[in-house]
Amino acid sequence: MKSDRRIWASLPIPTLLIAPDDTIEDANPAAEGFFNASAKSVIGVPVWDMVAVDYPLEDAFIRARDSETALFVNDVDVGSGQRAPQKSALQIAPLSGMPGHMLMMISARELSGRMTQNHSVKSAAKSAIGMAEMLAHEIKNPLAGITGAAQLLSMNLGAEELELTDLIVAESRRIVKLLEQVEQFGNLTEPVRNAVNLHDVLDRARRSALLGFGAQMKISEDYDPSLPYALGDKDQLLQVVLNLLKNASEAAGEGGGTIRLHTYFEHSFRMRRADGSGQSLPLQIEIIDDGPGLPENIKGDIFDPFVSGRENGTGLGLALVSKIISEHDGWISVDSTPGHTVFRISLPRAPEAKPTPTKEN
Repeated sequence: MKSDRRIWASLPIPTLLIAPDDTIEDANPAAEGFFNASAKSVIGVPVWDMVAVDYPLEDAFIRARDSETALFVNDVDVGSGQRAPQKSALQIAPLSGMPGHMLMMISARELSGRMTQNHSVKSAAKSAIGMAEMLAHEIKNPLAGITGAAQLLSMNLGAEELELTDLIVAESRRIVKLLEQVEQFGNLTEPVRNAVNLHDVLDRARRSALLGFGAQMKISEDYDPSLPYALGDKDQLLQVVLNLLKNASEAAGEGGGTIRLHTYFEHSFRMRRADGSGQSLPLQIEIIDDGPGLPENIKGDIFDPFVSGRENGTGLGLALVSKIISEHDGWISVDSTPGHTVFRISLPRAPEAKPTPTKEN
């Protein structure tokens, strides 16, 4: 049995075990990476809810079960709610000795073309970020002069004119704050990764939130006490958690709400990259709030720059969060309905420290 599990985990292409009722009974690590979901989360889910295929799969399943022979479907678009469709070949094979059970294997096409395209996109993104950072720096200098001039003018003005100069100062400061966020987003410094106690990071962020922007919130802890250390940059991860807590607090409004910080270990969670390599991401952080949820029209783009569900929001906070987690070789996702929003962060585990050898006398 252990040998079977090793073979299952070693299969290089995404593979799903389909039960007789067309629900997913298991998913190998390659499938977890392809669908950006853990095996635990998809077990029992109807395959039609998880796999989006531009092909009448129901008929293919019936034919495969009736004939008890494998079927091959070439050049179809395969995707899910978590990823865009990708041109693939499907193999559907009934399992001998397990009536009604089938394997569905997904072989993605054009990986090399996608890798080249991704490299070009990343290069273009870096150039755009660099230009935005330079412009932000240059714009802040004249804004400082405008703010200073408006403050000097206000010293000799009446009440009506003071309202106008106050507006100039307030709007100038708002623009400076936005530019500072652009500069922060453009910071291309690689994280300095060490062993990090995630509970220390969460506790520090929780205390900061309760003393400031989250004073109206109730923030509870639900930690796995045996959670190993993560491999990451402690300061950058703190910034991620603070941004997510601030978003939840602002969404709740003055009435406040509840945020739950949840950690757990999920051994099977892996992320599959475009080059076919896999990355184990067993350390899970969930930030759960009972706010109104994300607007439907931006759910799929919430981590893109300048996408915001709040009036006067810059749309850079979650983009920065996504950027930091990506640079940690991690994964972030969101599941949001009114009254229940979950941001989930998956991170790699820090290597276990080797014991220092003792000196012999």
